[in-house]
Amino acid sequence: MKFSALLSQCGLRLILISVVSLMGFLVGPSFAHAQTAPSENESDTGIQVDKPSKLRNLVPAEQLERAADKQFNQMKREAAQKNALARDDHPELIRLRTIAQRLMPHAARWNPASSRWAWEVQLFGSNAINAFCMPGGKIGFYLGILEKLKLTDNEVAMIMGHEMAHALREHSRERLAKNQLTGIGAGLLSSILGLGDLGRTVMDYGAQLTMLKFSRDDESEADLIGLDIAARGGFDPRAGVTLWRKMSSASNKTPPQWLSTHPSGTDRIAEIERHLDRVMPLYAKSIGVSLDQLLLSPPITN
Repeated sequence: MKFSALLSQCGLRLILISVVSLMGFLVGPSFAHAQTAPSENESDTGIQVDKPSKLRNLVPAEQLERAADKQFNQMKREAAQKNALARDDHPELIRLRTIAQRLMPHAARWNPASSRWAWEVQLFGSNAINAFCMPGGKIGFYLGILEKLKLTDNEVAMIMGHEMAHALREHSRERLAKNQLTGIGAGLLSSILGLGDLGRTVMDYGAQLTMLKFSRDDESEADLIGLDIAARGGFDPRAGVTLWRKMSSASNKTPPQWLSTHPSGTDRIAEIERHLDRVMPLYAKSIGVSLDQLLLSPPITN
């Protein structure tokens, strides 16, 4: 092998090693998760989850929240132009906001930064079975998910708690960071080799938010944290089971958009039932009854 060819190969290896090292430096030792509960009261731990990955630090939180706010405002404007944005006196919007007011006080224990968020709840006049919570606390429900599934307040709280959990655990931020990480590696290598910049900018974030698909782990985590938040807000966590039975029934006909990126209903019902013993005491405490009394009574269905 000629010396020039050998030198070229060695140089390429050094570039690749540098890219990998840079990624490791940016991400840090985040893949060694430790079990932790955010509760300040050791006797009231509720749901426990892993520490969030440092990978999300690749995406600036405040810039992502601004992008989400911009996109949410655009959605409201477009809906209003089509007469599809619920008025403040719409009974279902009032119900959603009332439920949200009971859940929001329990958000900061999962993400202290959420105490400065400008939380907002809107109802969109669409038949879609869908709901979301953008970074920064922008909550949106579609009329279809309320009417087609005939959701009780407890079931609405399960969905809202789940979507809030995505925002609180910054799943969008981490998902975008993973996309960004690939772009950073490819962009650095391309720049060194003179092939141009392939990286993405923060300006792209807003356009990606509604297209993100969370991992099964993200969805499972959101289910459990949603149960915790809802139980502390005084909503029966057993409604998580009835909700997913309704969802499974709906998916047998036409799979709802909200269900398309989620684990199967059977799997998540089993997971919810497995964690009820952790959240039922929170629910009992929030409504001022003993756990024994609560377990002897059937789930509330309104």
